[in-house]
Amino acid sequence: MKAFVFPGQGAQFVGMGKDLYETSSVAKEMFEKANEILGFRITDLMFAGTDEDLRQTKVTQPAIFLHSVILAKTMGEDFKPDMVAGHSLGEFSALVAADALSFEDGLKLVYKRALAMQKACEMNPSTMAAVLGLADAKVEEICASITDEIVVPANYNCPGQVVISGTNAGIEKACELLLAAGAKRALKLKVGGAFHSPLMEPAKVELSAAIDTTDIKAPLCPVYQNVSTVGETDPATIKANLIAQLTAPVKWTQSVEHMVANGATEFVELGPGNVLQGLVKKIASEVETSGKQ
Repeated sequence: MKAFVFPGQGAQFVGMGKDLYETSSVAKEMFEKANEILGFRITDLMFAGTDEDLRQTKVTQPAIFLHSVILAKTMGEDFKPDMVAGHSLGEFSALVAADALSFEDGLKLVYKRALAMQKACEMNPSTMAAVLGLADAKVEEICASITDEIVVPANYNCPGQVVISGTNAGIEKACELLLAAGAKRALKLKVGGAFHSPLMEPAKVELSAAIDTTDIKAPLCPVYQNVSTVGETDPATIKANLIAQLTAPVKWTQSVEHMVANGATEFVELGPGNVLQGLVKKIASEVETSGKQ
């Protein structure tokens, strides 16, 4: 069985999607529609901007979404997954690719999400750190032991790799404790805030109103969502999980394990970069992985 997976923030690169725009009339039409919806030419930033341009959350998120979704929509008969999943932002790409959400509605939600997250970051200076070489349970235990600051597990990427999220002081304290407990590394990430933590609550409130009024249909195949980690097809459940995702951890390890348990033998990454292929291999070395970008 084939699973299609969609990357999240951090996979962007200058020039992303340019070849699609130049070789496919369908892709060109979708990119131009996106420029119109967003009210600025995001294609200029994607194809010929700077790394700095692409690092802005309000650009990064719609850019990765567009690259991933337009790739899927131009695959034609080749896009026949048995299941789909997306890492954080990538969950929106997965839902559009699986026809649960329209391209236009998906882009509008992703842009609202990006702006709301940016605003939440500015309200609460905060950050994230990657923790390598420590058991998930130990990372959870150390985060829970810090009670005077906010610090929580944010991304369960693969065995031995958890990203934590929280206030600057909380992350600083956690990194010291994690290294003392035997972590190989605890690296602060160059991100604008504490994604997938309680500090994103203002963004969650803002986005939930938009998601509630958006039409979401049953997808063409199960969508393994970050919050529940199992294949979802019920629109109401999909909506609830999408809203919860902003302040809950991305359970990527658990999602991939469930996909494999349910028969996935081949994972195809659609979108910029190849990060997810590497993570999938670390979770389930026996499966085949490939990518399209």
